[in-house]
Amino acid sequence: MVAGESGLGKSTLVNSLFLTDLYKDRKLLNAEERITQTVEITKHTVDIEEKGVKLKLTIVDTPGFGDAVNNTECWKSVADYIDQQFEQYFRDESGLNRKNIQDNRVHCCLYFISPFGHGLRPLDVEFMKALHEKVNIVPVLAKADTLTPSEVKKKKIKIREEIEQYGIKIYQFPDCDSDEDEEFKQQDLELKESIPFAVIGSNTVVEAKGKRVRGRLYPWGIVEVENSAHCDFVKLRNMLVRTHMQDLKDVTRETHYENYRAQCIQSMTRMVVKERNRNKLTRESGTDFPIPVVPGVSESETEKLIREKDEEVRHAGREPESHHQHHHDHEHLSDHNSEHSDPQPDPEPPLHQLEDEAL
Repeated sequence: MVAGESGLGKSTLVNSLFLTDLYKDRKLLNAEERITQTVEITKHTVDIEEKGVKLKLTIVDTPGFGDAVNNTECWKSVADYIDQQFEQYFRDESGLNRKNIQDNRVHCCLYFISPFGHGLRPLDVEFMKALHEKVNIVPVLAKADTLTPSEVKKKKIKIREEIEQYGIKIYQFPDCDSDEDEEFKQQDLELKESIPFAVIGSNTVVEAKGKRVRGRLYPWGIVEVENSAHCDFVKLRNMLVRTHMQDLKDVTRETHYENYRAQCIQSMTRMVVKERNRNKLTRESGTDFPIPVVPGVSESETEKLIREKDEEVRHAGREPESHHQHHHDHEHLSDHNSEHSDPQPDPEPPLHQLEDEAL
């Protein structure tokens, strides 16, 4: 998933990452249309091959995010989409055909941060805090070619400090094992220090030093997309499709999805317990049985009579001299009370007797 305000080069970077044009039919909106624009979710599927292994990736874009004047809860549709994928997987996992489940869960979210501000904006903080428990967030510093190398370094330090300050949980690269070689450890260290990835995207091939490369041509020189001295594009691509793809999936399954699954099971358990308690109270009060209709007696009087009988039954059950088991049937309770309770003058006839007399 890619998220961030318009104009930060999300589409260009995606096309650069997967060497394709996913947005050739896209219609760009004018300023008036963007005023009332809502956040939409669009999906694109791309097939890539890495070292002989064919991969089918789904790219989820969020056009309209952060473009309105009032961006209150503009991230909600993104969070709802992630939850919907979790819900669908949970339903499929609980079904009969569990061997052929199609996994549409979001395993990674590239969040684009504007290079023109002084660190994170309030919207950036709200978005990442709202989603960091649902998806692996990888922050990206967009349009790094608009900054000098020293500015890129300062902004990275500033953004990392603010991420820690606001308690935002971004994707954490796994630590290297102690038996790993030094070269791999150095690569892992460089990867961690690259957060947020300073990226440049370009679909244009230019001439540089006698060779054709993807990049951007400026009056002062050429910026090469795949040159590690110019940006972190290569590091980001390798991380996504080579070195850490499986770990992104594992963290999604073991952490984010399990949290969602546990919440679902807890919610279902609470509903079942609540329903059982409600049924138990209904059985104890006797209201789960249909109210008998006594001819010549109004319904309100019938209900009043039943309540009085229930009160007598409960009162009889609390009497200390009664040591026998009580029954729910009103006739047995009447006989039982007559045998073990003190005789009372003119006892009120039971409900079924009233029915017989009325009939």
